[in-house]
Amino acid sequence: MIPRQAPREGQIGFLYLPPIRVQGISVAGEQTSVSVPEYDIVFDIGLCPRPVISSKILALSHTHMDHVAGLPYYFSQRFFQKLPTGRCYCPKPMAEHLQAMMRSWVALERQETPYEIIGMDPGDEVEIKPNTFLRAHASSHTIPSLAYSVVEKRKKLREEFSDLPQERVRQLRLSGEEISRMVEVSLVAYTGDTEPAPFLYHTDFVEARVVITECTFFDPEHQDKAKIGKHIHVEDLRPLLALWKAEHVVVVHASRRTMLSFARGRLNDVAGERAESVHMLMDFRANRKRLEQQSLEFDVEHPSEISTAENTEIG
Repeated sequence: MIPRQAPREGQIGFLYLPPIRVQGISVAGEQTSVSVPEYDIVFDIGLCPRPVISSKILALSHTHMDHVAGLPYYFSQRFFQKLPTGRCYCPKPMAEHLQAMMRSWVALERQETPYEIIGMDPGDEVEIKPNTFLRAHASSHTIPSLAYSVVEKRKKLREEFSDLPQERVRQLRLSGEEISRMVEVSLVAYTGDTEPAPFLYHTDFVEARVVITECTFFDPEHQDKAKIGKHIHVEDLRPLLALWKAEHVVVVHASRRTMLSFARGRLNDVAGERAESVHMLMDFRANRKRLEQQSLEFDVEHPSEISTAENTEIG
């Protein structure tokens, strides 16, 4: 008998949620690594799929193996590919242990791979792009953990000056008058592995354009299992989806034991009218169909670009 071919592993989940992409792999207990290239950030680094290596910022939610095993490889590949040293942010209690892990590789490889590991406390933030900040939130898992939001800070003219002529506004600014106020826009929020906790109701999550949330359990009888492991059960999403204003919610961290059709049905029930805005990163068939539809709509809206492409010679 001819042996069966080994199953294909490591297929990348991909969603285009204009203006950003969400891509990566997330299977509970195996590996989770989700990147948003537009903000040069990757959340967690389970087995380091190739597309995430280009992101120079890594936000580590916790140090369970399926979320951190790819960290040495991430730093090594960036060094090998002559990319700037990656920067890993993590829960502060775990920073020293991660640094020790990286030091141990020096003896194993007989080379020093450059790395940067920085611990964060809840409430800490760091600028990762001009006017764009990574902010840490206190999540609740079985070991020290963090959730994250990516927030853009903008200066906006104060309302009392909005009707003034531009020249008058300029005069006030030159005189030292504080004419603007800081406005924050939550771009992406990432829960990491967590049980339901107050941070999920923080403004950064309520107002985020895109929320990436774990949901590990879908069976109605598994709510106790979710509590023991401090994970989110699909029923925990019911009040959150009613509150979150996100244009898109991306669900990650389902188990391989969970039938995709069953999980999708449960999500649709919980999401109700919001079902079309809730996506599963690892639902390859649905996401491919969505991308094909987006391509068709783009072709209709930009016919000149299509004709240009068709007339371009290759070779």
